[in-house]
Amino acid sequence: MTPHTRTPRQESGVDAPRAYMIGHLRNVEVCPDIAEYMERIDSTMAPYGGRFLVHGGRPTVHEGSWDGDLVILEFPDLVRAREWYDSPEYREILPLRTAHADSLILSIEGVREDYQAGEKAARLFPGRGAVADRTR
Repeated sequence: MTPHTRTPRQESGVDAPRAYMIGHLRNVEVCPDIAEYMERIDSTMAPYGGRFLVHGGRPTVHEGSWDGDLVILEFPDLVRAREWYDSPEYREILPLRTAHADSLILSIEGVREDYQAGEKAARLFPGRGAVADRTR
C-alpha cells in the first residue's frame, strides 16, 4: 500500500478513527544524532499524514508515577501510522534515536468524535444500558 492509498473503510465511505503513535522516552542523550533525528522526522511523516500532537516534555502526573518524556503523533488512520513506522524513510533515521534513548513506542486507534464511554460498557455488559439503569 502506498502512503496515499485509501483504506477499505475510507473507500466504503466510512471514515476510520484517527490513530496515534505514542512514545515514552527515557534516558535521552541529547546529542547530534538526536538533533538529526528531529530535523528529519517531519519529512518521513508527511507522506502518511502524520503530525506531532505532543513532542517531548514531562507531563504533570495526577496519579501514579512517570519518568521520561512523552511524544504523541497523530495519523489519519492506523494503517498509515503503521506504514509510516515501517517505511524505509523512517527506518533509515530510527537508529539515530534508538542508540541514544530507551523507548517504549506503541500505536493505537482512537475513537470517533462522537464516542461515548457508555458504548464500551454496553459491549462489556450486554443488557446493561446507561439509560435503562437511570430509569430504574
